Amino acid sequence: QLQASGGGLVQVGGSLKLSCATSGFTFTDVGIGWFRQAPGKEREGVSCINLGDTPRLYADSVKGRFTISKDDANSTVYLQMNNLKPGDTGVYYCAADFGANWGIACALESHFYDDWGQGTLVTVSS
Repeated sequence: QLQASGGGLVQVGGSLKLSCATSGFTFTDVGIGWFRQAPGKEREGVSCINLGDTPRLYADSVKGRFTISKDDANSTVYLQMNNLKPGDTGVYYCAADFGANWGIACALESHFYDDWGQGTLVTVSS
């Protein structure tokens, strides 16, 4: 299971830190991705982190503003979001890629992910 939390209402330029708590699988054996879906738009990949020391990926729209990290001891992945913009508004989901492999970078395409949590709503007001 995955459970995203930490969303809320924030003004432009503000920050939020999302958490993705996981259970029911071996956390260190999976890749984790963050996705978001804005009203009327398709879901898009935001960031992902994989096994071992592979590069963390970010969508171009969030590079330099968002940072993904993981806490193996607590089986949790975080998404620190800074300098938030109205375009960041949406429901944020975390998902697990059970097919992740050591040394292979993660992917921002949703079809690689097998298990999805319920989302958390982020609203950025101008």
